[in-house]
Amino acid sequence: MAKFAAGGKPRPKKDLGLLAMTYGGIYVAKVAMGANPNQVVKAFVEAESYPGPSLIIAYSHCIAHGYNLVKGCEHQKQAVNTGHWPLYRFDPQLKEEGKNPLQLDSKAPTLDFEEYAYGENRYRTLKQSKPETAAQLLKLAKNDVAQRYALMEQLAKLPCGREQEE
Repeated sequence: MAKFAAGGKPRPKKDLGLLAMTYGGIYVAKVAMGANPNQVVKAFVEAESYPGPSLIIAYSHCIAHGYNLVKGCEHQKQAVNTGHWPLYRFDPQLKEEGKNPLQLDSKAPTLDFEEYAYGENRYRTLKQSKPETAAQLLKLAKNDVAQRYALMEQLAKLPCGREQEE
């Protein structure tokens, strides 16, 4: 575990994809090859055809996470199934068709975040060294994951363009 993260981090992480979407003219996708390869291909095809800047944020398993990388694809599925890594595509061109530009490609969380988190050494180490802190941070992380997924779900359901006129 990195020294700067050894004590955990109480603040939620920044959401680069959500920040990029606020500009309105950037194609944005969040993908995980191990969780949904078809969604990854769609995202790359759409990003390539988009006439402006494109940003694809891909989940990448890493040896520093402290699990057997042979199970990397399975771990990516867990990240998606907990809601920690929601899959989506944001295509500003869809607004011209009267459609919501945000397409949420992953389903609502079906797996507890704790199971995913403690599958990684960086979280297990904190639990072993500072169990009270780990429990507090896990609670904050679970809440953040739930709020973030709920926000993405709400944004994906918003009426846009011609849908609003009807």
